[in-house]
Amino acid sequence: MSVALENILAKAGLKVDANEFLTLVEDAARRLSPPNPDPSHYFSADQRAALADVGLDLSPRREGEPDFRARTVAAHAVLAEGALSVNEAAKTLGVDDSRIRHRLKEGRLTGWKDGGWRLPAWQFAGSGVLPGLEVVLKALPDDQPALVVAAFMSTPQPDLVINEHPATPRQWLLSGGDPDHIARLIATLGSPF
Repeated sequence: MSVALENILAKAGLKVDANEFLTLVEDAARRLSPPNPDPSHYFSADQRAALADVGLDLSPRREGEPDFRARTVAAHAVLAEGALSVNEAAKTLGVDDSRIRHRLKEGRLTGWKDGGWRLPAWQFAGSGVLPGLEVVLKALPDDQPALVVAAFMSTPQPDLVINEHPATPRQWLLSGGDPDHIARLIATLGSPF
């Protein structure tokens, strides 16, 4: 299996060996949720009744049933593997480590703490940051997890068209698109429509 996994990682452009990647997956699985969560525990009795009335099944996952967490765990492991440390981000941007921490504090870069800051790679472009990044991050709701933001920035959006094809917000900004347009879209993350 290691050879097959190493081939998949190489095709995806991930520079990590199979064992290290599996450790990332195990860590992500442990952090994201318990092994067999009972969805009903997240709701009050009234909420459970209302959800059951509209047909939602709140029972725990049954043996042999696909685990809905697998895709999220894999995505989290890939995000973590590709993230930069403060030192790596500083080298990428040609600045001192303190400048990266300052930008994180000001909201001019985004990241999460995991034994030190981890900065998702999607916000970097060559030896700089993504054009319009500050405008976009200023509009980002504070409660959005790094995985949600990374998924948004790398998913084609029907409102963003380049050469008659939907583009990702990252592609839009790299092509010189208006960052205010991305800011309006990202401001709605986590909001019910």
